[in-house]
Amino acid sequence: MEIREPKADEAARIREVVDSSMTTSFRLSPGQIDGITDDQFGDDSVTEKIDDEDTLLHVVESGEDIEGTTIAGFVEGRLEDGWGEVNWLFVDPEHRGQGIGTELYETATETLRERGAEHVYVTVLEANIEGHQYVEQFGLEHDGDRRIEVAGESLVKYVYTDSDVDVDLPTESGAESADDEDAKTDELPDTETTDGQLTTTTDDGETVYVARDEDESGTAAPFFVTYEDEDHAEQYGFYCANCGSLDVSMAEMDRLECSDCGNEHAERSEESYDDSHL
Repeated sequence: MEIREPKADEAARIREVVDSSMTTSFRLSPGQIDGITDDQFGDDSVTEKIDDEDTLLHVVESGEDIEGTTIAGFVEGRLEDGWGEVNWLFVDPEHRGQGIGTELYETATETLRERGAEHVYVTVLEANIEGHQYVEQFGLEHDGDRRIEVAGESLVKYVYTDSDVDVDLPTESGAESADDEDAKTDELPDTETTDGQLTTTTDDGETVYVARDEDESGTAAPFFVTYEDEDHAEQYGFYCANCGSLDVSMAEMDRLECSDCGNEHAERSEESYDDSHL
């Protein structure tokens, strides 16, 4: 196993690793995955990142491929305002279980500190059903959310930091706090603010209250718990933030599904993960 910086002509293989990793473990549609890989890991994007002195890229080269060596994992980090961010980490599903993810994570964080980062944090897409537990194994704690735009998609990233870090994180270019109530209100279809609370209306004309701080991830957008009363005492059901529907069903194993747009959520497994992706 060798960890090194990638070459520009290896962008196609990096994209393959990202695509297969996301397809296997992310609660995203094929179209969303294609959009992210095109936007973030296309040939031009990888070349620009290689040339950017504030961006860190590493790949793991494995010798287990039948025809020789192959790139089995990829990590991306960035330096900004004295902080180091590990913002993407992927391991090819066919090469998991070898400690590749851990090697990439530890190498990236160490390199970021060597380049001047005083603190390092990790961001994980909300739709990454394995990545959240993975970073928590390193003692990191959820420390807020960011809403980012990637290939025309509005996505939420969870931010993880060391538990003893008590300083303000830098603001990522093009990102905003996913906890910003006004931003959330503007982005949620068929909602309005009533006496300071976010509400929506049922097909029968009844007002229900949307709990912005009680959400579950979805393949297209989060689901929010809804209540019949403004005190949030009697739960009504769930609201789909992708299309604004209240027609959300819960099936076995805590699986949510919007009947109108097909947005889905499935509870993450409680397993521990040796190799993962951010």
